Amino acid sequence: MAASTAGSVRVGLLGAALLVAAVWIPSASALIEGLYCGTQICYDVLGVGREASKAEIGRAYRQLARKYHPDRYQGEEGEEGQQRFLLIATAYETLKDEESRKDYDYMLDHPEEYYSHYYTYYRRRLAPKVDVRIVILVTVCAISVFQYYSWWSSYTEAINYLTTVPKYRIQATELAKQQGLLNRTKEKGKNRRSKEEIREEEEEIIRDIIKNKIDIKGGYQKPNISDILLCKIILFPYYLCAYMAWYCSWVYRFSIRGEEYGEEEKLYIIRKNMKMSQAQFDSLDDHLKQTFLERQLWVKENYEVYREEQEEEMKMKMAMDPRWKRYRRWMKSEGPGRITFIDD
Repeated sequence: MAASTAGSVRVGLLGAALLVAAVWIPSASALIEGLYCGTQICYDVLGVGREASKAEIGRAYRQLARKYHPDRYQGEEGEEGQQRFLLIATAYETLKDEESRKDYDYMLDHPEEYYSHYYTYYRRRLAPKVDVRIVILVTVCAISVFQYYSWWSSYTEAINYLTTVPKYRIQATELAKQQGLLNRTKEKGKNRRSKEEIREEEEEIIRDIIKNKIDIKGGYQKPNISDILLCKIILFPYYLCAYMAWYCSWVYRFSIRGEEYGEEEKLYIIRKNMKMSQAQFDSLDDHLKQTFLERQLWVKENYEVYREEQEEEMKMKMAMDPRWKRYRRWMKSEGPGRITFIDD
């Protein structure tokens, strides 16, 4: 009876010891080759405990790095020292970061979550070092700068072209003379300038007048900073709220209350029927827009009639165009589907 009691006590003590060991000592099965320090515990590599502070870990790493630096060894000892130095550096990299150390401690405490440890380790290792938000911001800024530069180049190209058009150049010259910009007294003495300098100044005056008076619409209009991508993203919440308010007002005024369309609303519906962007519609002549209003093209039936008329008119123009006639004759006699032989 006493012997059996003693045996039970020994079994209980052994079980308690195993339980304490399982709780306080990391299991060997938690150490996976290829993860962190491999089959060695990073704390043991640096000679510190799991409760060691960040300063203690850094101090232990510096001491071991000086001791096992590859420059202090040669030959085979140098290779062994280098391997030891890399292991020490890996242990330090694992434990110096709070998040990495937290993941490593979790692996030691939960060795059964094998695949989860692999995922956590490689997710952190392969994650980009730079914040993705910074990358997106820099990309958007670069696109916005390119956008603005491209638009400004197109606008400058349009102004340079308009300065060579006699119609606009004569009008700008007349305005400059009326404002007294070209009627200056002749300079004498040392302040006298050459004809080339005077001509350049006159060209600049004419260019400025054309730039200020001309109304360019469409793809060559003067660039606006609010149209670039960065500003549109920043102002997107405002635009969204403004659109929702406008849409609710439209439904309430015209669908519920049955109000008549104003001129602005009529032009909006006409533009939607024509499937044109705002920039394309703005580039049309005011006389043409007035024609749209007179023909009541905001009404779907009227627009369908107008569209069919435009298609018939285009067919008539193409039928009367000599170039189109030559193209049809070529397609009929010597088009791409015909094989001919050239006589010698």
